[in-house]
Amino acid sequence: MAVAAAVAAAWRPIAGGVSVAVKVQPKARRAGVQGVAMSADGPRLRIAVNEAPEDGKANRAACQILAKALGVAQNTVSVASGATNREKIMHVSGDPAILAARLEAL
Repeated sequence: MAVAAAVAAAWRPIAGGVSVAVKVQPKARRAGVQGVAMSADGPRLRIAVNEAPEDGKANRAACQILAKALGVAQNTVSVASGATNREKIMHVSGDPAILAARLEAL
């Protein structure tokens, strides 16, 4: 599967934005979007964060990194499910068409 196709499969449009399947790697050396990882339930966008997975620090960092990568405000990104798991579903509020183009460019 091509990387662009895998990234496209890692997200889907929802009412008022997009839903993105991510895999967060806490306590990483280098923070940022690290491409696409395959999981049992399909491809997920890999996000590495420097923070430890305690008190929601890694979740906040993952939201911040995804917001920066997509060029949106940090308060438009939230963890919809998987708050205590490495594999999460994150919601990004905004125009789904614009967000889709930005996700495909990652």
